[in-house]
Amino acid sequence: MGTSLTPENTDLPVQRMPDRDHSDCRGVASILARVGDKWSVFVIMMLSDGPKRFNELKRMINGISQRMLTLTLRGLERDGLVTRTIFPTIPPRVDYELTELGRGLQQPVIALGMWAKEHQEQIAAARTRFDERNGG
Repeated sequence: MGTSLTPENTDLPVQRMPDRDHSDCRGVASILARVGDKWSVFVIMMLSDGPKRFNELKRMINGISQRMLTLTLRGLERDGLVTRTIFPTIPPRVDYELTELGRGLQQPVIALGMWAKEHQEQIAAARTRFDERNGG
């Protein structure tokens, strides 16, 4: 038996107007993209106990390239989360430090980083099970 062509299923959902409470989703998404980026999380965690120099951060964050650290620090500085202080020495010394805004973010970022560290084995096992079930 085929599908019925009777007009009983003609109710179409009314297109809703965008909710003005969600009008800032793009702005929030860009902020979450910055603070949720793995390198930003590491930088914020490393700066949580005080200012650090560029090379100190690079040594502390395993696997980050010089270019990626530069881009991450610039992005965090642009967003007002990190401040860059240049000291007039020879050679010039540059320190990076969390701003007040950045310090307000450090607790949730540290919690996220610690959660990831504590659950990495469970996540790896879940990925393996998923891949085995799905031919991955």
